This record gives sequence, C-alpha cells and structure tokens, in this order.
Amino acid sequence: MEQYALIMRHEDGKKVASPEQIQIWMQQTMDWIGSISAKNKFVSGTGLPFDNARVIKASDKGKIVTNGPFGDIKETIGGIIVIKAASVEEAVEFAKGSPVLQGEGNSIEVRKIAKDDGTH
Repeated sequence: MEQYALIMRHEDGKKVASPEQIQIWMQQTMDWIGSISAKNKFVSGTGLPFDNARVIKASDKGKIVTNGPFGDIKETIGGIIVIKAASVEEAVEFAKGSPVLQGEGNSIEVRKIAKDDGTH
C-alpha cells in the first residue's frame, strides 16, 4: 500500500464565503474524510489558512519575502490530506469525492509520497 498526498487547490483564495457556507463546506469535507477513514485509508491531513502566510522567493537580489500566499499566483493551496491507496487510480477516485471540487476552477493534485528509503 502506497501513500498519496491529495493537495487541494483553490482557484482564487481571495474570494470570501459567508460563515454559513464555510460551515457547510467544512461539514462536507469532514464527511468526505470520514468516508476515507471508514475504509482505513486516511493517514493525516491539515487545512492551510490564508492568513499569516509568507512566500520566500529566490532572486538575483537575494531572498525576497512577501505576504502570501497571494503574490503572483492565481490559486492557493487550501489543505492537504494523506491517504493510503493500492494505486494512483484508487487515490484519484478518493480525490474525485472531495467537496473542494464543487468550486469552479478548483482542483486536487494527487502525488505519490516518496518512501523513507528514497525509493518511489
């Protein structure tokens, strides 16, 4: 069984939802994670708030620190969960159930996690 990171990307992190809508999305997300956990496939996860973030960028002028994550990018990472799956296809099927995909332009990147021994 391999581990995969499901990286939740929001097209425009500057859009502000109502507190009620955020509560609905949070409940949907917890239900989605619960369904993965019920299959003993959930490893860990965390949300990534947009406040108090910084972006450090290398440039010919040194390392430049800006308030982030909004800088030059159009999308932001809203959270990451790690799951166990027999294949990337199984991980993709779990990702397809994410409430994040209700938002137009939002996406989930599925990435296999390298093993501690350095193998893929």
